[in-house]
Amino acid sequence: MPSYLVCSVPVHGHVTPLLEVARHLAGQGHSVRFLTGARYRDKVEATGATFLPLPREADYDDSDMDASFPGRIGRTGADGIRYDLCTIFIAPAGAQLAAIDAAIEDEPVDAILAETLFAGAAAMLTRPDRPRVINLGILPMSIRHPDVAPTGMGVPPMRGPFGRLRNAVLTAAADLIVFKQVQRLAEKVFFSATGRAIDGPVLDWTARADAVVQFTVPGFEYPRPGLPDTVHFVGPMSRGAVSDVPVPDWWGDLDDGARPVVHVTQGTVANKDYRQLIRPAVEGLADVGVLVVVSTGGRDVSTLDFPLPGNVRVAPYLPYDKLLPRTDVMVSNGGYGGVHYAMEHGVPLVVAGRTEDKIEVTTRVGWSGVGLDLNTNYPDPAKVAAAVRKVLADPGYQQASARIGAEIARSPGLAGLAKIVAG
Repeated sequence: MPSYLVCSVPVHGHVTPLLEVARHLAGQGHSVRFLTGARYRDKVEATGATFLPLPREADYDDSDMDASFPGRIGRTGADGIRYDLCTIFIAPAGAQLAAIDAAIEDEPVDAILAETLFAGAAAMLTRPDRPRVINLGILPMSIRHPDVAPTGMGVPPMRGPFGRLRNAVLTAAADLIVFKQVQRLAEKVFFSATGRAIDGPVLDWTARADAVVQFTVPGFEYPRPGLPDTVHFVGPMSRGAVSDVPVPDWWGDLDDGARPVVHVTQGTVANKDYRQLIRPAVEGLADVGVLVVVSTGGRDVSTLDFPLPGNVRVAPYLPYDKLLPRTDVMVSNGGYGGVHYAMEHGVPLVVAGRTEDKIEVTTRVGWSGVGLDLNTNYPDPAKVAAAVRKVLADPGYQQASARIGAEIARSPGLAGLAKIVAG
């Protein structure tokens, strides 16, 4: 019976797609252990996998990242991304690797399945004798290529020799200036943990994995001609998911057909400061003639401490399998999973997010034509309203989203992943 070790940092948006991986592999009769934070024990065990806790120095409560990491408060742009990479993701790599080693000593594994920001898997790659390491691509692809700017900068492709020259200059700037601190820390942490030097940029570690299973489709990823055959696009794990979230009392308002439905969400992690997106969207759309459906991402609706116009409906959670077929536009801060949910249902987007991986997701939204990128963390209400009006008026955005949605429907999903994992 094959044995697999699934690894994720203790962050909701990282753990959730890997739960589907664990459920599928365990359902096939494989031995599956899932290494992540204590907060996710029950969810892991519900998949049929065995829960393994991360060491205390690698675990934290992602329900309030600012409380867990007060040093990140007030940091924006490249400074904020550097802080998150160094403190939240690179620094715990040694403890993560020790946990992997302990798991393997207890039961040998056929493969380690790690999401992109689980740096302990990158450290494992420095060892010549090791199990297969498979990257589960829950974030936009970070593999370097001459036709693509370095990840983390939110720069879309530019064709031709000038584009390649621009990308080379940006890559040099990323290595020598923007992410130099990140690379130095990774070199120090990895050498301390393994006694071996890291082989190349830490932000490009997935290119050295034995396989990359990217949870998207080619239509939503920048073209990289000549990618190795170790890279596989399988589509999002959310495919056809059926939610058990109950519908709220106002649900019938969605079916009156009188107004377009606009869904607004800040996801389940970056949802503490409603000034980032929910409030400007609610205020901007008050007089646009749409029905605004807001999810607070699990927070009590009473935390919306500003006036709600009459065209707003709110719930902590909403069943996306029922909501998105009724949605005309989704306004989002650019979570990778949520954006794919929208495209799966052919819903066009308006996005505003420049932190963490969101800067790369939102840029791809604009590049692919599935929506408008507002290029900010704090959009002006009038700009949100103008973007929603534009997306509603131009059918090209919906058509582009539907095109990628059809590509998602054709992608192999969990079956394709299982084939790759089996080798």
